[in-house]
Amino acid sequence: MVCLKRYVVSELATDITVIVGDVKFYLHKFPLLSKSAHLQKLVTDHNDEIYIPDIPGGSVAFEICAKFCYGMTVTLNAYNVVAARCAAEYLGMHETMEKGNLTYKIDVFLSSSIFRSWKDSIIVLQTSKALMPLPEELKLVSNCIESIAVKASSDVAKVDWSYTYNRKKLPEENGNDPNWNGIRNRSVPKDWWVEDLCELEIDLYKRVIASIKIKGIVPNNVIGEALKAYAYRYLPGFSKGVLQCGDLPKYQSAVATIVWLLPAEKGSVSSSFLSKLLKACIVLASGDETKEELIRRIGQQLEEASVNDLLLRAPEGEAMYDVNTVQKIVEVFLLQDHNTEIESLEEGSELQEARGPGILSDATKLMVAKLIDGYLVEIAKDSNLPSVKFINLAEMVSGIARPSHDGLYRGIDMFLKEHPGISKSDRKRICKLIDCKKLSAEACIHAVQNERLPLRMVVQVLFFEQVRASTSSGSSTPELPKGVKDLTSGSHGSSRSGTTPEEEWDAVTMAEELKALKGELASLRLAAGGGGGGGGGGGGSEKAALSKMKGLLKSKKLFTKLWSSKGGYGENSGSDSSESLGSGNQEEAKSTPSRNRRHSVS
Repeated sequence: MVCLKRYVVSELATDITVIVGDVKFYLHKFPLLSKSAHLQKLVTDHNDEIYIPDIPGGSVAFEICAKFCYGMTVTLNAYNVVAARCAAEYLGMHETMEKGNLTYKIDVFLSSSIFRSWKDSIIVLQTSKALMPLPEELKLVSNCIESIAVKASSDVAKVDWSYTYNRKKLPEENGNDPNWNGIRNRSVPKDWWVEDLCELEIDLYKRVIASIKIKGIVPNNVIGEALKAYAYRYLPGFSKGVLQCGDLPKYQSAVATIVWLLPAEKGSVSSSFLSKLLKACIVLASGDETKEELIRRIGQQLEEASVNDLLLRAPEGEAMYDVNTVQKIVEVFLLQDHNTEIESLEEGSELQEARGPGILSDATKLMVAKLIDGYLVEIAKDSNLPSVKFINLAEMVSGIARPSHDGLYRGIDMFLKEHPGISKSDRKRICKLIDCKKLSAEACIHAVQNERLPLRMVVQVLFFEQVRASTSSGSSTPELPKGVKDLTSGSHGSSRSGTTPEEEWDAVTMAEELKALKGELASLRLAAGGGGGGGGGGGGSEKAALSKMKGLLKSKKLFTKLWSSKGGYGENSGSDSSESLGSGNQEEAKSTPSRNRRHSVS
């Protein structure tokens, strides 16, 4: 190994050789031994040649200490001061050896210069990392953290615009603004310090943010913005929601730390940011504790989320999306009301009246219901999604009243389209969630032509459209047939022995009744499609379709037949699904356009 050599220019011959790494220093004993207790001991043990392989900062730091011993000028800055201080500590250059020794001089420099500078405090904190644990023992790290936290918590009015070394300069600072009069009028933002701290490693960053939070001066939303900026900088691909897994333990630690640092206040960070963290947890296979905390936080502000925020990729299996996690999020949201109701009951009825039944407003619940409706549309496109997951999620928000069920109808229709093999019981269960009275005219037009819906729902849509038409025209509302009453009210009573209204719906109608209904629906389809393309046609075709629907609905004979028939049922003459409308004889299929060709807006 080739060793570099360092000599002291002096008339006196050197009498000691100090070897540090690959550098040999030819020095004199007296100036060194008068200031260093450790060198005194080494000379006693090893005479004229000393090996110092483990001095902090290596040969560069030792050279600073040696120059100080000779009384030479030593240049200290934020980049070398930690190494110099640790080396001086290692060599025992304390006040007990000589007044004004190197450790004292460096400590004065740190407190009078370094810790007063925002930029230098961050640099010193960064350089301390490589020299641990000595900087920690010397309290250099804690002093830097305190300095940074104090400055970040200071009044922005007292912060000079040249606060940060990590931002892009303004035009006037570059001398490129011809209108600049030398006075800075731009105000300093509250998050002026955020970008600079992104340079820190995650363990030091955690301590700095924790210190800032403890002081309680910086607003929680600014803390949240700082965490977001750090995640975007530290985690590759995080901003796009597609994390690039490199150093897995490093990124797992970063995500867990960021989640741990999140302010407790609801709304401190956006649902979008929380969702990105949750997606990162799933990709990185982070611990359950971190994941559960994110699920809790997202659930508490679910109304702020978007559909894209909930589209979590399933970690494994055939399904595309992680619906189970979304169900947990919705549970957290709904439990907010439930828990508040319990608290109110425990505290007394008087307080309950003052606080109301829960903390969630109707508007908040409606936003979540619409959000889940949109989410159902997206996950319905996954043909591998088990029907039970879709149905369970849809049922979770079924108790939330919304003025329109068009979104829910669209999601259910999409699911039925992508899952043609769904069981008859599941089809009934899922379609019961739709309130036909809350479908728009456009949705009703689509529903009565939808081959994927059960026949009972098609008839129900037809009837309630008649009720709406009668109400708007001022005429008397038609009487609701008993079967429809039982179905819409959820009653399971029946005048027939051993049967229920739903079984009546599932019973096979007479061939001529199916033929009549099929002909009417086919005519309706033709009227709706006259404008060219179903729901996408012009206003004239839509009006024609509505007019035809009203004409169909005004005939109570059709409904009477459907509900009052007691005979003529055959085992294979029809089915529960509206697909049975196209199951007549071949001649009928030729003369009546098939519902399979009808336009679908899903």
